[in-house]
Amino acid sequence: MIKFRELTADERTRDLYERREKARRDIASMVRERTIEIAGNMLRRNRPIDEIIEDTGLNREEVENLSV
Repeated sequence: MIKFRELTADERTRDLYERREKARRDIASMVRERTIEIAGNMLRRNRPIDEIIEDTGLNREEVENLSV
């Protein structure tokens, strides 16, 4: 915990950390959106829900909500 405080005390280091974390979250969000898009395409092609779950990593509720 002390090292974290030391690192965050340096404005430049804190800024770099915050930028890296924002980029990581942005990428994760883009991947998530694409995964949902793929799952929707699979549903429209009448692929079985179990197959969609296995291929995308989404859970059953997430896939079923796409078909509403």
